[in-house]
Amino acid sequence: MPLIKKGVLAEDSWQSLADEDELREGPIVVTLERWQSERGSLLARNTPLGVRLRSDQSPALIAEDLERLDLVALEFPKFNDGRAYSYARLLRDRYGFKGEVRAVGGVFRDQFLLMQRCGFDAFEVADKAAAEAWEKAISEISVTYQPGADARRPALALRRNRPAA
Repeated sequence: MPLIKKGVLAEDSWQSLADEDELREGPIVVTLERWQSERGSLLARNTPLGVRLRSDQSPALIAEDLERLDLVALEFPKFNDGRAYSYARLLRDRYGFKGEVRAVGGVFRDQFLLMQRCGFDAFEVADKAAAEAWEKAISEISVTYQPGADARRPALALRRNRPAA
């Protein structure tokens, strides 16, 4: 699947593993259930590690382990389930997670900007054309009006710091 990371198409070095899959070399993403049952052996691998959360699984379930994780993948099971937006914001603001927050599942181009503002920095998309269109569109948006989990300063803050004419 195409991956958009930091606004551009990127190579995905992560492997998503199902609960029954054997562990592989390199960066892996496991389900919450696998993380909870195999936590010790996963940490002993000493390679980049990620956890995938379904929309009914709060980041509070992994909050104590976030410093050990490099990636949290938040699932969008369908376009009208927005819990992952809140979860991304919680990961960034409440828990101070600095790793990659990835949107997976029902990820659509129309939602990318809001996802980014909520704290997502990577998006798995099914449609390569949508990924290419997003890559072009994101460069055209330079000002936002509301604060978000990203580092962008909103328009009002930019105006306040502007030198007088």
